[in-house]
Amino acid sequence: MKKYALSIFLVLFLLSACKQEKKTPEGPSQMEQVMAIHDEVMPKMGTLGKLVGKLKSKVDTTETGVQYEAAMKDLQEANKAMMDWMMAFGNRFDSDEILDGKELTEEKQKWLDEEETKVKALKEQINSSIEKAEALLGKE
Repeated sequence: MKKYALSIFLVLFLLSACKQEKKTPEGPSQMEQVMAIHDEVMPKMGTLGKLVGKLKSKVDTTETGVQYEAAMKDLQEANKAMMDWMMAFGNRFDSDEILDGKELTEEKQKWLDEEETKVKALKEQINSSIEKAEALLGKE
């Protein structure tokens, strides 16, 4: 009987040890990386607005005015893309998943992969639209 009890105890111990042996992630999780990119570009939204204001007054029918208008539209599109991305991201994930590291379903993990690609493209769009506008305004 002792062997039987010892065997059950040993099996239970091994099962619980296996359960607890979740690998602790090395570095930030994928969700944290996505949010870090968002947090990096979000403060640039104010810069987008300021640049739009500067460009708007320079838009006219001249060749240079048309360039100002194109740069302004790029900035506005980048701003809209950020707002759209945040809305869509918020609709896909709840606050526990975003802020507390709640485990994702297989479907949500696929979504996170997609969102990571999208937020990287968004970062590029925002940065390049700012660079283009600043370069154009710097020519004055």
